[in-house]
Amino acid sequence: MKTLDKIPVNKIERAGQLVKTGIKVGGNYIAYYGEKIVNPSLTKEKLNENNAEDIYDGLKNLKGSALKVAQMLSMDKNIMPRAYVEKFSLAQFSVPPLSAPLVRKTFKKYLGMFPEEIYDSFTADSVNAASIGQVHQATKDGKKLAVKIQYPGVAESISSDLAIVKPFAVKMFNLQGKDSERYFKEVENKLLEETDYELELSQGVAIAEACSEITNLKFPKYYPELSSKKIITMDWMDGEHLSEFTAHNEDRAKGDRLGQALWDFYMFQMHQLRQVHADPHPGNFLIDKDGNLIAIDFGCIKQVPEDFYIPYFELARPEIMDNQELFLEKLYALEILRHDDTKEEVAYFSELFNQLLRLFTRPYQTDAFDFSDEAFFGEMAQLSEEYSKDSKLRKMNGNRGSKHFLYINRTFFGLYSLLHDLKARIDTENYKKYMKN
Repeated sequence: MKTLDKIPVNKIERAGQLVKTGIKVGGNYIAYYGEKIVNPSLTKEKLNENNAEDIYDGLKNLKGSALKVAQMLSMDKNIMPRAYVEKFSLAQFSVPPLSAPLVRKTFKKYLGMFPEEIYDSFTADSVNAASIGQVHQATKDGKKLAVKIQYPGVAESISSDLAIVKPFAVKMFNLQGKDSERYFKEVENKLLEETDYELELSQGVAIAEACSEITNLKFPKYYPELSSKKIITMDWMDGEHLSEFTAHNEDRAKGDRLGQALWDFYMFQMHQLRQVHADPHPGNFLIDKDGNLIAIDFGCIKQVPEDFYIPYFELARPEIMDNQELFLEKLYALEILRHDDTKEEVAYFSELFNQLLRLFTRPYQTDAFDFSDEAFFGEMAQLSEEYSKDSKLRKMNGNRGSKHFLYINRTFFGLYSLLHDLKARIDTENYKKYMKN
């Protein structure tokens, strides 16, 4: 794969790259509609493939938050056409890496030495390249290490990338009023946290220690003395990415064990630690030869405040959903309903969220749940499609819910998707044995 000697970092360069991509996509539409005249039965499959290819090619050289958004979108198979999901999923661990000279320059700047002066051996070529950083193999004192290096300029370009994306997001999600800014600020703050490798290291150490008793779950050891704000050194963990494992696995019992470890990991974080690994995509989990789940990235950790946690999980209780007064009370507490809503908006959104919650919280209503259930995921896709076409919804103010929903919902959608890929049958109460009073 071709390496990069330079990444566009200023707003004009990055906007220019996105404009070029937009022109290519526009050309694809012109070609599609021209063909459609000749062949009325033509589907959008080829159009989607061409657009996905051009958009991904435009984003992969920008890296940073632009590519991170593509990665996040690839996790939701219900929102995007398959061509986009397949192409954007490459952003999880397969994009053009930095060149060796740029890697050496980064080491000299942030650790004061070149890699060959720090480690006994260091691979010049990366073994893994994603949206914010890339990974190299190294050895020191007989230990095999993974060294993650952040791309130059990523943190500095986050605000300008979001400023470019913002007008499209406002239109797409019908965000009205000044308070929509809080959603963009939440995304910006989390992306900035992901560029702080000292924070990621401390989070990784703390969560590994707290979750050490969970069965079939492993973590790498981190090395603070070989790390900095832009470089992290940790143990090399042998295994294959979760998506690679699920592509060939036919051992249902192994899928169940891994799924149980994943479920227990997330439920323990949420209910015991009141914080959660909010980036559950396949590139952040490995499966080792002994069938253990390995969590390897802790850059995106979402803190869950008590005033959000309590009403959020109370809404999962059937007795709350069945009691209109209590249900509305929780919707107001979570800012799903607003005090300036019309009667029509209150009725519409309370019905919408009651329907969504009855479906989405189904795994919590029983002691066991089978995430291979295609009917369950089919219902979610159908409901999502119905509301995406609802003209009434598009006319209403889209500013719905606390800012905390952004990453908490992303976490649960990602978790469900991974469990579905594993075809896991879960004991939903098992995590409680790890809980401490």
